[in-house]
Amino acid sequence: MSVTDPAVTSDERILRSSPLRRLLGRPELGSVVGALAVFVFFAVLADGFLRPTSLSTVLYASSTIGIMAVPVALLMIGGEFDLSAGVLVTSSALVSSMFSYQMTANTWVGVGVSLLVSLAIGAFNGYVLTRTRLPSFIVTLGTFLMLTGLNLGLTKLIDSTVSTKSIADMEGFASARAVFASTLTVGGVDIKVTILWWLALVAVASWILLRTRVGNWIFAVGGNKDAARAVGVPVEKTKIGLYMGVGLGAWISGQHLLFSYDVVQSGEGVGNELIYIIAAVIGGCLITGGYGSAVGSAVGALLFGMTSKGIVFAEWNPDWFKFFLGAMLLLATLLNAWVRKRAEATK
Repeated sequence: MSVTDPAVTSDERILRSSPLRRLLGRPELGSVVGALAVFVFFAVLADGFLRPTSLSTVLYASSTIGIMAVPVALLMIGGEFDLSAGVLVTSSALVSSMFSYQMTANTWVGVGVSLLVSLAIGAFNGYVLTRTRLPSFIVTLGTFLMLTGLNLGLTKLIDSTVSTKSIADMEGFASARAVFASTLTVGGVDIKVTILWWLALVAVASWILLRTRVGNWIFAVGGNKDAARAVGVPVEKTKIGLYMGVGLGAWISGQHLLFSYDVVQSGEGVGNELIYIIAAVIGGCLITGGYGSAVGSAVGALLFGMTSKGIVFAEWNPDWFKFFLGAMLLLATLLNAWVRKRAEATK
């Protein structure tokens, strides 16, 4: 692909512009401003919010959302979204647990099988989407319903109940828990390993978007897939890869769910897909695609964590949480639109 191709010359990352325009054009600018405001708000009104243990709790809550928000953000930049992401996390955990228990295998075998299944479901979503040209809403809604039924039906069929059997006494459980659900103590403060997974995913996703050819493809496909295809971008492979990325995130989150609690409730995960999408949108991703960042999704997840735990620390009625979440979504969307207009005006 040459630098004169339309899909590349429209890429905001390589256009020459003033420092002010580059700052205003950053997708995560609005979410960063919002995160600072929320942080100051709860720091003033919530006793104990600034304690190291409280901030650790906030980061943990943010990481459990952020691990999925990162691949969901990349998918949205590529012009698609996934309504099956929430239940796919539960499916991943169920596969690990039931395969290990039923086959009396080392739990790492179940973990490996779960990875293959999660990636295969992601590839299935991408393949059906690209072959049928159906909207991602229809394709992933269908997958959502199928996985919801499979999670409940197979768990009852195999374990005769809605939850899995304990695998805590099986070989490999302790080492798998150390990888996916351990707690590190730093300066007397407990840090969950999911925070490290989250930061690693943000770093890798940012590198892909900003420093690789695949990043060019993702932005081009999300901006205009027909123009991208005309200049040689592998649109189908890019979309399938993005859905497999969601599968990878679901696998990490699913293993954390399993090895944190030992057993998995088959009905969990329903509704979480909206939270992942909200975090990505708050972080600057556009529903229409072609715009956003991995860092923005991380800030969106952090906003979610600060709000959910800040309300608890402030001893407010938790029923207000959804109100704050909806208000943040609306304000972030409006602020992102304003930032983009200002960036275009200073070009």
